[in-house]
Amino acid sequence: MEGLPFFAGGAALLGFIFLLLIIFLSRYKRCPSDKILVIYGKTNSGSAKCLAGGAAFVWPVVQDYAYLDLHPISIDVDLHGALSRQNIRVNVPSRFTVAISTEAGVMTNAAERLLNRNEDEIRDMSKDIIFGQLRLVVATMDIEEINSDRDKFLANVYHNVGTELRKIGLELINVNVTDIQDESGYIEALGKEAAAQAINEAKVRVAQRNQTGSIGEAEARQLQRVKVAEAEAGAASGEADAARLQRVRLAEADAEATEGENLSKIKIAQSDAVRREQEAEALRRATAAEKVQNANSLADAYEAERKAELARAARERATLEANEIVKADIAKREAEINAEADAEKIRRTAKGEADALLAMKQAEAQGNLEILAKQAEGLKAIVDAAGGDAREAVLMLIADKLPELVKTQVEAIKNIKIDKVTVWEGGGGGGSNGEGVGSTANFVSGLYKAVPPLRDLFDMAGMNLPSYLGSIEDVEGEVISNEKKKPSKSKAKPSTNGKSDATPPPLA
Repeated sequence: MEGLPFFAGGAALLGFIFLLLIIFLSRYKRCPSDKILVIYGKTNSGSAKCLAGGAAFVWPVVQDYAYLDLHPISIDVDLHGALSRQNIRVNVPSRFTVAISTEAGVMTNAAERLLNRNEDEIRDMSKDIIFGQLRLVVATMDIEEINSDRDKFLANVYHNVGTELRKIGLELINVNVTDIQDESGYIEALGKEAAAQAINEAKVRVAQRNQTGSIGEAEARQLQRVKVAEAEAGAASGEADAARLQRVRLAEADAEATEGENLSKIKIAQSDAVRREQEAEALRRATAAEKVQNANSLADAYEAERKAELARAARERATLEANEIVKADIAKREAEINAEADAEKIRRTAKGEADALLAMKQAEAQGNLEILAKQAEGLKAIVDAAGGDAREAVLMLIADKLPELVKTQVEAIKNIKIDKVTVWEGGGGGGSNGEGVGSTANFVSGLYKAVPPLRDLFDMAGMNLPSYLGSIEDVEGEVISNEKKKPSKSKAKPSTNGKSDATPPPLA
């Protein structure tokens, strides 16, 4: 019984150790050869720890793991209308094969940017990068280089596209360009030119081989005839001891054979001349055909270039027209908006001024109406004060304004400046008391007449002029009496020196 607790504690310890072993084994992860093990969390090695093969222990709680698939991804890129360095649009249908890279730094990029993304998302992301870089590569090369120097084109594609794909953790495995075409037919014209040149070169080589064979055949026939002649001459010399008849016959036979041989040689020479003439004619025709074909090829190439330039000019013209039309449309709309804004501003300003003027006029009319109403009330009060007699009320108003009227009469002659007055009196007197009215009185009377007729104002108002200002009858009577008392003519007195002594006239 005493050993039971010890046994229970040992079993518990063994169970705990076994549990730890199971946990350890379950957290020890092995990486398959077609995947990348990504351990993230607290790794002390950046954002993630990536393993391509092998195994690693993943700590619980502080770490976790995921896998990146290394299977290749095929991407169809159907590029249309890419501008080359010659401003000619080309179509470059191609297929790219990419996969997640197993390089150390690139694996980290893949873990950061492609983890937990499916194959379609990776394909779409890669396709955008490939489209942009492929257009850039086409823009830096001529069509001849793209079409003929495929190695250079693929090298540029591998460099540009591969560099950009590595930034997201991908590696470019293969590029397969199916066919390159252009909208203007320039590549097709280049193919026709190359085919025509190859055909012409083949024709020239055939003619040269025919000429060489004919020359060798003629030389072989000539050598054969020489050998036959030498053999016949040896046979003739070996038969010197034969009978003369035989020699004669042999000579005749030789002569006939020689004649026949000469005739054969003549025919052969004629045949050779005809053959050489025909060969020369064939060579001339072949050369002419080659030149004509070259000229046609150049014409086709020039025509293709002309069409391409016309298409480019039309595109640039359309681009410029579109830009100018858009700018003109924008300027037109801006001018219309500004004009509408100015017109609206003018309308609002005019409306505001009109409203202000209307309010001012209404205020003035209201003020004038109030003034007139108050004046009417004042006049009515004055008439009431005058006992209802309007004439008495008017006399009261004029009496109230009498100081101002007198002031006006004074102001009329106030500013008259008389520097000097010289009076020549005749010395005569008139009247019963020996005093007469002289020129000085006349001057003062005239000055008084120059004052505005104050009496007329009082007459129109129905009032009499105050007595201290005199009456118009007194002034007029005094003037008339003065005129009667004045001598009508000055009489000359005799002088001792024989001259008349006359009183000078009065001077003003």
